[in-house]
Amino acid sequence: MHRQDESYGQDDAADTHSSSAALAAGRRVLVIGASQGIGLATCKAALAAGFRVRGLARNIDRRSLHHPEFEAVRADALNEADVAAALQGCDAVVQTLGIKADPATLINPVTLFSRATDVLLPAMRAAGVARLVAVTGYGVGDSRRALPLPERILFETVMGRVAADKERQESAIRASDTQWTILRPGFLTLVASCPAARLRADPPDWRNGFVSRNAVADAIVGLLRGGGYLHKAVVFT
Repeated sequence: MHRQDESYGQDDAADTHSSSAALAAGRRVLVIGASQGIGLATCKAALAAGFRVRGLARNIDRRSLHHPEFEAVRADALNEADVAAALQGCDAVVQTLGIKADPATLINPVTLFSRATDVLLPAMRAAGVARLVAVTGYGVGDSRRALPLPERILFETVMGRVAADKERQESAIRASDTQWTILRPGFLTLVASCPAARLRADPPDWRNGFVSRNAVADAIVGLLRGGGYLHKAVVFT
């Protein structure tokens, strides 16, 4: 199982002791965006924690994970029928969508995150699935104010279109009737372990930093197991 640092575990236990959103081992989690990055790492961490996992992505390789409790679903997060079918029998959703970081991101409109969320939320309601953990990013929404001015200017220049759509995504989630948590990780690294990383729910404590995809995956699994930080956007650095 991926390593969880002590500070994260203590914070999570304090926030989630009696949460009705806590998921027990054996429950099924739908991970949207499961073919790589945080999504794939979350599939692995959730399986190690005893969850059953259904991974959805357009190009997912059914051989990417060899585990009896893993189901790979090749489907489109923008397709209503695909998402409705994938939700059947699930108890929670982890949304970990991403796009390629290339020049087109700077000049073309970005709508993936908000459109996929507009498909997901009514489908969750129809399927009776309440728990949602959605990964956006540090600098999105009100966390942008915590960026130093030079970093904020760079962020808006490079990631402005992506951030704007993720803010539309977050707004839709906030307005929904789901048991949602928005997770905003910092800069993603290839480092295997980030022992100092922790959840930061208090805006004065928000700061940017480096975190590994495995650490983010562990944080997501902790949120599922504990059920905490409901209706909150939390930074993870």
